[in-house]
Amino acid sequence: MAKKVVPEGERRRRKPAKAGGGVLSERLYIETALRMLQEHGRDGLTVRRLGAAIGADPSSLYRYFRSTDDLLLAVGDELAGRALRGWAPTGDWRADLRELGLRVHSAYLAHPQAAILTASRVSGRSHEIAADEAILGVLRTAGLPDAEAVRVYHAFIDQALAFAALDAAALALPHTARAADEAVWQATYARLPAGTHPHIAATAPRLVARMNTSAYPTALEMLLDSAAAALNPAPGGARPSNGADAAR
Repeated sequence: MAKKVVPEGERRRRKPAKAGGGVLSERLYIETALRMLQEHGRDGLTVRRLGAAIGADPSSLYRYFRSTDDLLLAVGDELAGRALRGWAPTGDWRADLRELGLRVHSAYLAHPQAAILTASRVSGRSHEIAADEAILGVLRTAGLPDAEAVRVYHAFIDQALAFAALDAAALALPHTARAADEAVWQATYARLPAGTHPHIAATAPRLVARMNTSAYPTALEMLLDSAAAALNPAPGGARPSNGADAAR
């Protein structure tokens, strides 16, 4: 039988947790889960360890979440909320989208272990919905027809989250493994001879300078260029109106 979950408006227990005197709440579990993921990774996030960290009976988790997976979805939603915090549209669609993309990427990278587990998930929670509404609002207000706005939104959010997961995976590596990976560009690629690898040899200094940094800002600008081209098509390239004829 499925465990009963308390509705969001009632998710607060007035009995203090045993350790620290804090009141048990959904937020306390989310913040504790973020800390435990940062310190111990997925294997460290168990019902028993959460209870011990909070100072509550392990079963208290089920007052707020159906399972640890439900908690993970809430963690992902929290990261989306942190990305949106303080953001407001300026009316410059390109600057607004760039800011949103960089905020999403940065919010997830601040918690790489959580990013690996949540960037590919869809929670349907409030912060995730607010982020989607904001992105679509920027695109539609800029003048993109609905079909094109959805196409760009799809690429935009998947790109931000995919790079967040990719970059987070590198950050989550043990320090020695990450340092070894980063050294390969200088130790191996930069030393390949032009006689056998002319293209790598010709670009080696630039590869060494770039390849240990995230490609997300560059990829984001490429996507924004594509959106700009959709807003301002070349002569002869008609753009559909924002109406029923665009809902294909």
